[in-house]
Amino acid sequence: MTGMLSADRIAGAPISWGLCEVPGWGYQLTPERVLDEMSELGLSATEFGPPGFLEEDADARVAQLRAHGLRAVGGFFVVLLHDPGHDPLPGVDAFIDECLATGAGVVVLAASTGQDGYDARPELDEAGWQTLLANLDRLADHAASRGVEAVLHPHIGTMIENGAEVERVVAGSRIGLCVDTGHLAAAGADPVAIATAHPDRVRHVHLKDVDGALAAQVAAGAVPFGDAVRQGMFRPLGAGDVDIAGMVRTLEAAGYTGWYVLEQDVMLPGEPSGAGPVADVRISRDFLVC
Repeated sequence: MTGMLSADRIAGAPISWGLCEVPGWGYQLTPERVLDEMSELGLSATEFGPPGFLEEDADARVAQLRAHGLRAVGGFFVVLLHDPGHDPLPGVDAFIDECLATGAGVVVLAASTGQDGYDARPELDEAGWQTLLANLDRLADHAASRGVEAVLHPHIGTMIENGAEVERVVAGSRIGLCVDTGHLAAAGADPVAIATAHPDRVRHVHLKDVDGALAAQVAAGAVPFGDAVRQGMFRPLGAGDVDIAGMVRTLEAAGYTGWYVLEQDVMLPGEPSGAGPVADVRISRDFLVC
């Protein structure tokens, strides 16, 4: 695949280097190494990554990124949305403060189960659905009023992960979508079909390829998500079974102008020998860039 995207449309994600907020996820590389390698790849921006990855102070964070030729896109924020006794707005509002202070424009929300990790989730009843959908609209409207965009990220092990759940969100709320090709495929959904059916709702994109056999086992409940990631379920672009080229062509033809984030979730067992995770990110970048 060549000639599809310019480098200034492509952002990095620390999870591609194994950086994750989940306790015990794996070996965590230093921010300096990750940002150096993003810069060497010619990426123009990055998502925030887990708490503690980037400098906490906004001015220091901007300087940290600028020193590597990067800027902030926004970040991933897991929030409880289906509990009528919990107000998600204060936490999201604080995250919007963080985005605004660093010039980032995208708040990527995932619907927390209320539990740690992504290997199990409770059943969402009708009252929970209505609360979740109402909160999505409320948060989307509030983010827009503050000059940023909130999007919902369907994600394995959250309350919204599969195609049917995405369709219910599209039908029952106004929020835009962060289409993650890997998480949707691992949940048994077709990300290209979702983007084709609802191009106007796609506001942010996470690109990863998928080992289809492992993803099918995750979707069937035979292999936990964390185990599948550890076994290499997520692959560099072009090395798996998702039609990444079709996904990009569909969005570009529909007038999508947002970011494509290279986000291949990996777990590192220890300090990598050789090139490490950057080798896969380079493959993905080369797959996309003119």
